[in-house]
Amino acid sequence: MRPAFLRASLSLAALAAAASMAAGCASPTAQAEAEARAQAEQAAAEYALRGPSIALNQSVADSAATYIAFARDMATIEGGFESPEAIQAALARASSYDPEQLSRGLIAYASILALQSPEFVQGVRQFNTPEATRQRIVAEIVADPKRASRLPGADAAAGLIIASLQTDVEALSRAANSIENDAYNIQNPWDPRRAWAVTQIADRQGRLDAAHGDGEAMLPPAALTARLFAAAHDGTGLAVREGRRAPPYPPVVENALSLAALAALGAAGENARPNTDALQFDWTSRTCMQMAKLNLLQCLAASRPNYEDIFCLGRHVVRDLSTCTRGAALPAAIVTVSGLTTTEVVEEPPAPRIVIAPDPVLSPPAPRIAPGPAITPATPASPAPTRLTPPPTTPARSLTERLNTGAD
Repeated sequence: MRPAFLRASLSLAALAAAASMAAGCASPTAQAEAEARAQAEQAAAEYALRGPSIALNQSVADSAATYIAFARDMATIEGGFESPEAIQAALARASSYDPEQLSRGLIAYASILALQSPEFVQGVRQFNTPEATRQRIVAEIVADPKRASRLPGADAAAGLIIASLQTDVEALSRAANSIENDAYNIQNPWDPRRAWAVTQIADRQGRLDAAHGDGEAMLPPAALTARLFAAAHDGTGLAVREGRRAPPYPPVVENALSLAALAALGAAGENARPNTDALQFDWTSRTCMQMAKLNLLQCLAASRPNYEDIFCLGRHVVRDLSTCTRGAALPAAIVTVSGLTTTEVVEEPPAPRIVIAPDPVLSPPAPRIAPGPAITPATPASPAPTRLTPPPTTPARSLTERLNTGAD
């Protein structure tokens, strides 16, 4: 009996040990699950307190990188071309752009600039909770992009957009001046480049075909895209000029503020592409850039000597890009006129009239001879009419009487 009892006791002990070991093994797993549950609950609580994080989809960063890369590249072109090949190389960089991509990229870049304004981001994110409020603001912005212009901090973000774009516009204008001036200077007799500047363009049709672009999309630089994407979510990383601008704003700025506001509310992520794509459309900038491209193609088709290609590059690429950006994104200057001030008109008293009284000492003496009665000239009487009696007339004799009397 003892061995059997001993075996039974050992078996029970082994089972207890196994159970203990199993419990020990299960404990870390349960603890990990409990910690994960606690973290999820904490994240949910934080989400309820602050709402979703900033979210901007990749396509917006791609569009922004396309615009700013092209604009910055054009601002680096200067006059002083040393050969026809140098002209054609610069023209190849500048002419094959897509006007629609640049128009969309202008708004996308402006929206990322707006996200660099802490005042605007914080002002928008105060509507991030409760969820009903966030959804209401998102719906209002989607329905009317001007709604974002009335959000707290919008004037700071708009001023930042306008001031930063103004810097790019000024850089483009300086480059355009340099290129256009070179197109005239190279024609001077004393310019050593004149010999080849006045010769005919080597491949006129080839560079015209390249300028059409064949419908190829412009590819954004990957490094710049990543930088803009990070700046949109972090709110830092871009060199911007601060400013403040009160509404009204051009449509480009309005759409950019709307796009940035949706991102600040977590409503511009990958699942919101239809809304972000719609906000990147602006008729003014798109039409302007399309006309600039058309003018460029017409200029290239008409130019013959090399120096005319320099002019086409400066006028219809660099300057037109500056002009379109300025006209679509920068508001006209505001002239403040002080209010009218009304003053009471006080009538001055009339000037005194000076009347000179006669001096009794200097009065003229009385006449010594009194004037007699007025003499009235007598009217002579008309003479009596004289009647004149004509003398008697003797009738003339006839021819028979004269013959009978012998008178002649």
